[in-house]
Amino acid sequence: AELMSTLGFSLEQLMELAGLSVAEAVYQVLPPPQTSPSAAESGNGVKPKILLVCGPGNNGGDGLVAARHLKFFGYDCVVVYPKQSSKQHFVNLVQQCKDVDVSVLEEMPADLNEYDGIVDAIFGFSFKGAPREPFATALQQMIEAQQKGKVAVISVDVPSGWNVDEGDVA
Repeated sequence: AELMSTLGFSLEQLMELAGLSVAEAVYQVLPPPQTSPSAAESGNGVKPKILLVCGPGNNGGDGLVAARHLKFFGYDCVVVYPKQSSKQHFVNLVQQCKDVDVSVLEEMPADLNEYDGIVDAIFGFSFKGAPREPFATALQQMIEAQQKGKVAVISVDVPSGWNVDEGDVA
């Protein structure tokens, strides 16, 4: 809130910067394979597949922005956004994803193991209480995929549902 009032940054500007930072973090954790120009032109370059699970608030907006940037970085992205906001900025972010061929789903895919990474953009650090559906099940699926050791989970802010004062109390 301080950045928005003191320096005159808008929510949209801060969300754009946060989403770009998330995309850069994914790039650091799961860098795309380096391909030659000829491999890229022939379609032989394998793009890492990233699932971005977005909540209804600003954390979800960060995830939507990150999906767009990741697409430009060369990733194959799919967004899960089950509780879409009707606020115009979020409607615009969804359209921007669709405009660059990022699929926006309302439900979690059946097999999370087909993804190289999952971005947890559901809840931020101010979330309190137990997650409700559909997010409780989505979080459980993400935890299970990560525990199997096949999928990296990268969280925006903190892992969704964590108590930031006490850590993972679940």
